[in-house]
Amino acid sequence: MTIAAVTFVLGLLVVVQLRTQTGGSALQGLSTQDLTTLVSSLNSQNDRLRSEIGTLQNQLDELRANRATGATSVEQIASDLARIRAWAGLDPVSGRGITITVGGKIEAAAVEDLLNELHNAGAEAIAIEDIRVVARTTVSGPPGSLDVYGYIVGDPFQIRAIGKPETLVGSLTRAGGIIAQLAATDPEATLDVAPIDEPMLLPPSRRNLVPDHGHPRL
Repeated sequence: MTIAAVTFVLGLLVVVQLRTQTGGSALQGLSTQDLTTLVSSLNSQNDRLRSEIGTLQNQLDELRANRATGATSVEQIASDLARIRAWAGLDPVSGRGITITVGGKIEAAAVEDLLNELHNAGAEAIAIEDIRVVARTTVSGPPGSLDVYGYIVGDPFQIRAIGKPETLVGSLTRAGGIIAQLAATDPEATLDVAPIDEPMLLPPSRRNLVPDHGHPRL
């Protein structure tokens, strides 16, 4: 029985070895033509994979570029909106500019002429005392008690304008300019113009700036 068991085990090992040697590699049984076809197929698959990788990489680059462009567009829109809101008087603004201290008897029309001259000289924002001057701002009333769109300002009062100080001062004080004209038409009024190099803060408008009758068209 022992000899039979040993013989059985030896026979089993011989069979396994013979099957292993006979099976070998699957490629060993292929002809040269079959191997050539297999290699060509593998090369084709590799080419397709490389093409897919290139396509996916292009899509990734495009998505990244679109994301960057979108972020830039959002930043640009936000910046434009901030400038529009500041220009319209919806938001407070700060910057260098000038102050004009107005005293004595000055007509409302003369103050409006002074505001128009500031606008024409490039003032980006204007306030009379703490009243922001916007498109609908009007000045009326008698000298010494002027009504600035519903708010009374006394004597003296101050006008602040944000812009390039030297340009604004030069435009107001030039020969034949608005200061000279007001000196002739309102001799009892005094106007003291001073450049301000430190940033001034102008408040937003107190008025409701939504149009009553107009509607935006996109």
